[in-house]
Amino acid sequence: MQLRRRPKVLSAGIACVATALSVAACSSSSSPTTTSTSTSTATATSTSAALTGTLNGSGSTFQTTYQEAAIASFKSVQPGMTVNYGSGGSGKGRSDLASGVVNYAGSDSPIPSSEMSSFNGKTVLYFPVFLGPITISYNLSSLSKPLNLDATVIADIFQGKITTWNNSAITALNSGVTLPSTPITLAVRSDSSGTTQNFSLYLETAAKSTWTLGSNSIIKWPSTARAGNGNGGVASIIKSTPGAIGYVDYADAKASGLTFASVKNSSGNYIAPSPTSASVAGDGITVASNLTFHAVDSSEAQAYPITYQSWVLVYATQPNANDANMLKAWIGYLIGSGQSMLDSLGYAPLPSSIKTMAQAQLSKITS
Repeated sequence: MQLRRRPKVLSAGIACVATALSVAACSSSSSPTTTSTSTSTATATSTSAALTGTLNGSGSTFQTTYQEAAIASFKSVQPGMTVNYGSGGSGKGRSDLASGVVNYAGSDSPIPSSEMSSFNGKTVLYFPVFLGPITISYNLSSLSKPLNLDATVIADIFQGKITTWNNSAITALNSGVTLPSTPITLAVRSDSSGTTQNFSLYLETAAKSTWTLGSNSIIKWPSTARAGNGNGGVASIIKSTPGAIGYVDYADAKASGLTFASVKNSSGNYIAPSPTSASVAGDGITVASNLTFHAVDSSEAQAYPITYQSWVLVYATQPNANDANMLKAWIGYLIGSGQSMLDSLGYAPLPSSIKTMAQAQLSKITS
């Protein structure tokens, strides 16, 4: 099926801390909880009962700003519940879920085939929560305007084939811009990362004849690259290193005051990362029956081409009814009334078609 375009969007980041699993008993009430919050009226939970207990999650650093804001807001909806979320990368979230350390994982990519065995045949449900852009951020203070880059040049930079900023391939895309001879320093992720997975998928898709490093949550970068943990770690390297370039989600790039390039899309237009251009990328993408998809290299004329998505992953079968009900309430909030705060946080809300599919899937969480 296809996603319909929605207006605004984008990203941001910072996290809560994860704690060990603990779940208290469920108590019911006779009337629904519909407490209003400062951002939205909280009505989109899957159960009207008052719940008591703790949910722990970990994973995607891309999700942390939304998780943090939603956790604070959700407390007014279910005051007896405690929700914790610790960032650490999509790979860590999936590993924590597989090992039973957390109740849910944040991941920006589906479970790779190499990790499937760790889930011991259990059914994992994918709940998409939003879209957002991956910026190509850099540190060149002497430039008068942001750079234009295309997939081929980005691929050659991150493969170590283009090593200085005044390389002819970069200058050809930036007429009238005087580029310095400064050496290029690559800033990349050190952890297993959905941002890396989607960034490399973009290059594998849009620069097929150039990109040779494949697509994965961990890439073997050139030995000269500097690695940071999480989007924030990469942003810090770029900010402190003249001549650096790296891939960072929009929220962390904005929070760190980074400059980022406009990227040429498949229609030949140079598009800056923004809430609107990421939202446009959601139009026309194919969604699988398990609600997995990717939004990179969109064919839409005004789409930012390095747009990615993020999911909450949970087991379909929970150990008890209270866990199942708490997860339905929490995920129902993230994909329901919590969506109203995404625009102000710099993320792209779910298109209505996929939001409906995700909400319908809540009934698959059972005990």
